[in-house]
Amino acid sequence: MKILISGRHGQVSQALQHSLADLGELVVLGRDELDLAQPAAIVERVLALKPDLIINAAAYTAVDQAESDALAALRVNSLAAGALATAAKVLAIPLIHYSTDYVFDGSKVGRYSEDDPVNPQSIYGASKWAGEQAIAAVGGQYLILRTSWVYSTVGKNFLLTMQRLLQERDELSVVSDQIGAPTWAGTIAASTRQLIERWQAGQAGEWGTYHLTANGETSWFGFAEAIGQDLINQGKRCATLKAIPSSAYPTPATRPLNSRLDCGRLQEQWGVHQAHWHGALLECLAAQG
Repeated sequence: MKILISGRHGQVSQALQHSLADLGELVVLGRDELDLAQPAAIVERVLALKPDLIINAAAYTAVDQAESDALAALRVNSLAAGALATAAKVLAIPLIHYSTDYVFDGSKVGRYSEDDPVNPQSIYGASKWAGEQAIAAVGGQYLILRTSWVYSTVGKNFLLTMQRLLQERDELSVVSDQIGAPTWAGTIAASTRQLIERWQAGQAGEWGTYHLTANGETSWFGFAEAIGQDLINQGKRCATLKAIPSSAYPTPATRPLNSRLDCGRLQEQWGVHQAHWHGALLECLAAQG
């Protein structure tokens, strides 16, 4: 099986390269080989490669920068997603695409289901929702997997930022009123492998949109506390943490206060279960060494 993975250096892409290595030939295309900012060339490029499966692990993820660079975010997160869906449909193969909790406004009490109305409050969220719509408009066999608070041991993410700042400063303020599920890129990759194996075995569930996050919930402050506890356990320096509301840490893009996603449909349809966020964090930290 030939699996085309868009993106080379991203958190999810690198985790996928590790998790899927023995499933077949991985064709990993970075920006030089497949520039998602140039959607017009995507279909022809993918058709020439003739993959058996497409995984779109590339995205415009600079949430605050997108507020002043909307066209770039739309090209990568929407137009390119639609082009990949078109190529997948022409080839009659599945497309796996990752989306985000930012398609919701965060005002709901309780977990969001796939059927809840979307209402993105940022350019990034709007561009990802437009990507979902573009894929659905093309149709075919696709999985749109909404996840949240992605981190890993590579790239730019909350884990690596906290590990650095907690050792550099005496006190660190972290937002405590945004609630969600920190999701390790390794969890996303492992779940994606399970989905592929179910499809290969003829046990696929319904195609469509699903939620895929770690189990459990916490705040950014709670996530920072867990990261700090690991530093303390290693005998390393750790700043004192101070909980603050989102209003005390304004950003160009609005973040959802409630990012909790209900992943029950993915479990029911595809038999895929995710680990608890804290256990996954410990596994990630152990791998980090």
